[in-house]
Amino acid sequence: MRSTEQLRIFPTALPALARLAQSEYAIVIVTNQSAIGRGLVSAETVAQINQHLLQRIHAPGGRIDGLYLCPHAPNDACECRKPRPGLLLQAASELRLDLAHSWLIGDSLTDLQAAIGVGVRPILVATGRGQEASLQLASTGMVHIPFLPDLPAAIEHVLASS
Repeated sequence: MRSTEQLRIFPTALPALARLAQSEYAIVIVTNQSAIGRGLVSAETVAQINQHLLQRIHAPGGRIDGLYLCPHAPNDACECRKPRPGLLLQAASELRLDLAHSWLIGDSLTDLQAAIGVGVRPILVATGRGQEASLQLASTGMVHIPFLPDLPAAIEHVLASS
């Protein structure tokens, strides 16, 4: 994504985030943004897109307690690009998160691997790239991970498990 005009939010995501905002959970976005490292978009543009996203989340009563991104290209040897643990560890340190009692909702195998690597409970959602990632769960030994249709279902799962 290279502009705020390209930002697409699933219609049910904002109300689900507003529901989660009523809980005690910290809500954190952890994202790989390799377009910066590959020179496809500037860090400033990504910051504008993320600011726009935060505004859209806040408008109906949602909140984000932290946003952490890896700007590096896939071939860079950084510690922050998922599946490596850097961003999750940074968020845990800065926000004083208890990773063993945290959840990571994602749509890729790298999301799940990052979660498992630091002891966070993962959930795979079918939206985004999740349907494709679900086909690899069995071959990667992650068949036990909840695979849910979308963010609202994942949030309900988290809240019901609290």
